[in-house]
Amino acid sequence: MNSQQRLRVIISGGGTGGHIFPAIAIANTLKKRLDHCDILFVGALGKMEMEKVPAAGYEIKGLWISGLQRKLTLKNLSFPFKVIVSLWKAKKIIKEFKPGVVIGVGGFASGPTLRAATALKIPTLIQEQNSFPGITNKILSKKVDKICVAYDGMEKYFPAEKIVKTGNPIRKEMVEIKGLRNEAIRFFNLKKDKKTLLIVGGSLGALSVNKGIHEHLELFVKNGLQLIWQTGNYYYETAKGENKDEIRVVKFIEKMNMAYAAADIIVSRAGAIAISEICAVHKPTIFVPLPSAAEDHQTKNAQALVDKDAACIVKDDEVLEKLGKTVIDLLQNGKDQMVFSENLEKLAISDAADRIVNEILTINN
Repeated sequence: MNSQQRLRVIISGGGTGGHIFPAIAIANTLKKRLDHCDILFVGALGKMEMEKVPAAGYEIKGLWISGLQRKLTLKNLSFPFKVIVSLWKAKKIIKEFKPGVVIGVGGFASGPTLRAATALKIPTLIQEQNSFPGITNKILSKKVDKICVAYDGMEKYFPAEKIVKTGNPIRKEMVEIKGLRNEAIRFFNLKKDKKTLLIVGGSLGALSVNKGIHEHLELFVKNGLQLIWQTGNYYYETAKGENKDEIRVVKFIEKMNMAYAAADIIVSRAGAIAISEICAVHKPTIFVPLPSAAEDHQTKNAQALVDKDAACIVKDDEVLEKLGKTVIDLLQNGKDQMVFSENLEKLAISDAADRIVNEILTINN
């Protein structure tokens, strides 16, 4: 591509932060690397991308699309109409915007957008965050030009010749923690001489994890731990009375880099982006995968790390029984902490967004 020629890019997908934040990271990297770049997002009406993308400074257009329900419901009756309308609208958006490349990041909107782009013979790329792909990306993989993945072994699901391992793009400001520990301890008003347990259950929190933590607070404190406990909105009212002494209860953590810097051990859900961030900060982690995630992909994400001796898992339905003991066992086992940390660091890919942009520029030539 001529350096003065404008590259026009459509990025489509969303539904959750796990799709939206990588998409924004790719857009930011394109803008940083190219002087002449126009970016348009295409999302699903009513989903969080319609709010988060404009907040990040990008234009977004919405499609009338949702997922197919796994059980028989009236909502499924409207699904074929939504697909037809969304395909028509996606084609219209593409013809008007005239992109050189269309990128799908997973989520409802990426299906019709990428389908329309491939029908119009526009170069296409999908980014799959998880170790077990969603249905949309599986279907699209047959038609797109390139597939950027974060895990090994994805040729089980995608055509091998299209796969490039790039890792997941993460927000750099979230994982830049070098030399921040003392400041982070002060930020959360904690003690320097105590080990810190960080609990994160995703932006909405995680009910089972919250209950497991609540059940074992006394055990943690008795064993010398202090806690940063992100409950999410729903559990905050139940937990906020515990916000004292060694326990910091927060609804949501805005400065995630401070939380990672303060943490010695982490308890987390196993979403793809959480895992990529944890690899980048390489803090020993106990994953509690969300069992209702599509195709149980969180368990598969976490298991990929366990297989490389980089983390441990507690099943969601065993949290009350096993989480407390697992945390204390890891706290008291310095060797396991060191091994997890070293292996997480080996798995970290810090330049994923740049790698994906390289592929975008390759297929655009």
